[in-house]
Amino acid sequence: MSCDENEEDVVAKTWVVVVDSSCARLLEASTPTGPLVEVEMLDHPEGRMRAQELTTDLPGRAFDSSGRGRHAMEREVGPRQQEAITFARRVAQRLQGAAARGEIERIVLVAPPAFLGLLRDALGAEVRRIVTAELDLNLAKLTPAEIRGRLPERLYHTLEPR
Repeated sequence: MSCDENEEDVVAKTWVVVVDSSCARLLEASTPTGPLVEVEMLDHPEGRMRAQELTTDLPGRAFDSSGRGRHAMEREVGPRQQEAITFARRVAQRLQGAAARGEIERIVLVAPPAFLGLLRDALGAEVRRIVTAELDLNLAKLTPAEIRGRLPERLYHTLEPR
């Protein structure tokens, strides 16, 4: 950057990814302090369903190791949690594709704490490398302007350390 260039004039390929278990909003931040523009929305209606609506079968039954009684088998992961994991993987795949095509250079993740953990687990190393911030906030239902108002004034620094 030359001395006469303004830091705000540098076009950064930064996405602010605002996500919960039913909706992911991919917002572009073209400057560190400017507004957010919605690029894409990924909808996952299953994330809004009740657990009973997600399953049609009753759990299997098993015999006790001692005695003659039978009991319902517990699932390791409940249906709502499984849907959240599935959606986190879908969002991660979208981000991985965008990073591989050079669409983005930086990512700011914004999600409720539980979903943020699932998303972090689903991201590949190349995408984790470009995540510059993680905020544990539930903002997916807000407008881009409202989301921007809840984020730090400066989303990223244009001068990267060497």
